[in-house]
Amino acid sequence: MTAQTVTGPIASTDLGFTLPHEHVIFGYPGYQGDVTLGPWNHDLALSTCVETAKAVRSRGIKTVIDATPNECGRSPAFLREVSEASGLQIMCATGFYYEGEGAKAYFEFRASLGGGEGEIYEMMRREVLDGIADTGIKAGVIKLASSRDAITPYEQMFFRAAARVQRETDVPIITHTQEGRQGPEQAELLLSLGANPSRIMIGHMDGNTDPAYHRATLAHGVNIAFDRIGLQGIVGMPSDAERLEVITTLLREGHAKHMLLSHDSIWHWLGRPIPLPDAILPAIADWHPLHLTDDILPELQRNEISMEQIEQMTVVNPARLFG
Repeated sequence: MTAQTVTGPIASTDLGFTLPHEHVIFGYPGYQGDVTLGPWNHDLALSTCVETAKAVRSRGIKTVIDATPNECGRSPAFLREVSEASGLQIMCATGFYYEGEGAKAYFEFRASLGGGEGEIYEMMRREVLDGIADTGIKAGVIKLASSRDAITPYEQMFFRAAARVQRETDVPIITHTQEGRQGPEQAELLLSLGANPSRIMIGHMDGNTDPAYHRATLAHGVNIAFDRIGLQGIVGMPSDAERLEVITTLLREGHAKHMLLSHDSIWHWLGRPIPLPDAILPAIADWHPLHLTDDILPELQRNEISMEQIEQMTVVNPARLFG
């Protein structure tokens, strides 16, 4: 089996330790219009991201899945530059963000005129099979996202298109859930559309601290990701201590074969620098791509989680899911 990276296909066994949900660069839609005070500085961004990528590599991490949606600054060519300069393997995605924070006007307008879903399918399929724009770089995963209280009709267009592409190509699907909601619903919808549960990772599950929520999602046979580790007390995220309690509970119940770990960290923001009030700094102090290796995995070992279970979540599961 092979996995599709921004520098070309590799054997799935070569993925190694993998972070399955990070963002090398990211900007909320609208940053493209703030060019006077937030201009794109390629050299600064490249230097920052290469430095971070090398630090990630120094911890034994070989691969990162860049989950940036198309309208949030995804740049396959830039990711390839970072990969080639650092030695970090990177996979990029095709897909759009959830309705509340994405750029919905484009496909919503086209859907009103009879386009929409078919065009989304064509976009995803072409980016998976042929490459993104003129870069020759193929998307290695499809990224989906849903709102907190529902998978909206707009979002459902992307779910239907993604399931169709996966049925034809077997490409992995990864998702964004909002504030610990819609995990079971996302899994149920994708399976009803014929998607392969073993090739699905329901993301941001650590927004919910009720083990029953995780069991209900796992019951569909999909993989779940605790992939906002380090982000605490904002955007619906619990503390790391609460996360660890849920992770430990599920591991002791025997769910290691369907669990993955990551941060959802952003290495370089697009647009002008983010204004961060002092009150928010403690919530993001540990939100960086080294937190898992430096802090969380040692804590899991102190909680008598075995190295075999850790390797299952960080090496074995990603090889199966993304290969």
